Amino acid sequence: MKNNRAGRPVSCRCVEDLPKVTCFNPEGVSPSRLESVVISVDELEALRLADKMGLYQAEAAARMMISRQTFGRIIESAHKKVAEAIVDGKSICIAGGHVEALSGPSGASLPGSCVCLNCGYENPHLDGIPCRMDQCPECGVVLVRKGRCSSVAP
Repeated sequence: MKNNRAGRPVSCRCVEDLPKVTCFNPEGVSPSRLESVVISVDELEALRLADKMGLYQAEAAARMMISRQTFGRIIESAHKKVAEAIVDGKSICIAGGHVEALSGPSGASLPGSCVCLNCGYENPHLDGIPCRMDQCPECGVVLVRKGRCSSVAP
């Protein structure tokens, strides 16, 4: 029996930059047999902070503006997904999450801009027109207002 009760809302996870590359494919696997593992943008940020930068979980959690326990769950999920992809020869795709981009892919923040959290495309925000009313011309994902917490569907 499925529980239809609403759970605790997902807290927004701050990421310092959106991914510049969103898919990695193993060599030697035919495209017709290739399976994918999807890593969310917040899981990628956790991997970057903990594994690439070598930060302790408490410090990495503070940078993402989440609890240390939440960071632990995110990094554990990311590690399992990366291990599955490497061991089983699956592609790794980066999409989705509940994130707030702090700087954007170019490293410079445009004031009042709409951004694609999938590919990083930015467009100036037009007053009175919500960003969600526009789609990214590069990948078709709905744009979000930069600096606001957003759920990104894969």
